[in-house]
Amino acid sequence: MSEEIRASHILVKTEEEANKLYEEILAGEKNFEDAAAMYSLCPSGAAGGDLGYFGKGMMVKPFEDAAFALEKGELSKPVETQFGWHLILLTDKD
Repeated sequence: MSEEIRASHILVKTEEEANKLYEEILAGEKNFEDAAAMYSLCPSGAAGGDLGYFGKGMMVKPFEDAAFALEKGELSKPVETQFGWHLILLTDKD
């Protein structure tokens, strides 16, 4: 069976917005789930950004590469895809 991970994300339009949220979350000024609910352009924001479990080949390549490189509990730096800018939080790993 291929490796599956569980991740949450926040999707925003600009790199500046992604960087600002990244810094605020790392500094403890914002909670990831609350920030996802408030700022994410993705419908998953309503669930704190939770995307559930997924394997390789199920997400766009830049997102997948960043998500699979994370350790459990780690927050990615902003990642650009055709959808916008993502912050990815790895919540579980096989």
